[in-house]
Amino acid sequence: MGSLERNAAAPSHPFNSTLETGIRALVVLEAFHPRHCDLLEMTWLDHLVVHTGDLDGLDVPQSLHPDLPNRAGELLVRRQLVEKSLRLMQQVHLVDVHETEEGIAFGSSEDAPSYLDLLQTPYSLALKERARWIAEQFAGLTTDEMRALIETRIGRWTADFQIIEKAPRIEP
Repeated sequence: MGSLERNAAAPSHPFNSTLETGIRALVVLEAFHPRHCDLLEMTWLDHLVVHTGDLDGLDVPQSLHPDLPNRAGELLVRRQLVEKSLRLMQQVHLVDVHETEEGIAFGSSEDAPSYLDLLQTPYSLALKERARWIAEQFAGLTTDEMRALIETRIGRWTADFQIIEKAPRIEP
């Protein structure tokens, strides 16, 4: 009989894993449905859905994740993680990929609502609530309008997003 012990060389880290990020992306895409979002927008939205407190204004929900120092580094790795997570969700038929004149965009699949209805933990419900709130703020905007709003409302991120946007794509 095989050992049930985990391989010490491959520890499990569910926080900000590809799976967790994929579920967050799916929650965001479903909240934005029928709008499709490109990778840059998904990178912004993945950060915003757990750090809503970074947005200025009235009635902003409290952040789900703690406000840790040096989050600029978090933004630099987020784009690649979001891309991998979207591929994972596509493989399990929860995210659809759409080719547009502007490039590749992502949307929730027709199976997404049934899957998301199963997620009923307090964290999942809070995540869905924040995704709906973000969709109310951003879903009607173009990418350029979204960028302008983010730069206006979250000025300290401007340089970080520009670094991410201009960073060369590295294939694994």
